[in-house]
Amino acid sequence: MSKKIVRVMKIQFPAGGAKPGPALAGAGIQMPKFCTAFNDQTRERAGETVPVVLTVYDDKDFSFVLKTAPCAEVIMKKAGIKKGSSKSGSEVVATLTAEQVKEIAEYKMPDLNANTIEAAMKIVAGTCRNMGVKVTGMEA
Repeated sequence: MSKKIVRVMKIQFPAGGAKPGPALAGAGIQMPKFCTAFNDQTRERAGETVPVVLTVYDDKDFSFVLKTAPCAEVIMKKAGIKKGSSKSGSEVVATLTAEQVKEIAEYKMPDLNANTIEAAMKIVAGTCRNMGVKVTGMEA
């Protein structure tokens, strides 16, 4: 017999850095147990923000699924910038090649709503545009 799902939450923590606190307070789970499990599974992803889908069951048990780092964070790391442009339509803060966009798209593919790598590349390129990062070698 399957457990009854009480709640599904989407939250983000730094890899290996989850702590009991307000983000988990309303979940109704044993926070230290979740933090230990999350930190153990994400220790090798240090420096990343890790989105997680937390499913809480009626017996206070839980399960969680780790997602890939946010697209904007991966783009900033690849481009070597601290933040995107405040005027994305007119100000270019960095440039990425189509090959770099393809690498990001391949990494993000499991979490993107795309069936092909080309579609995933267009999603990543759109995020780049919104951040003021120019993509070279790719048609619009």
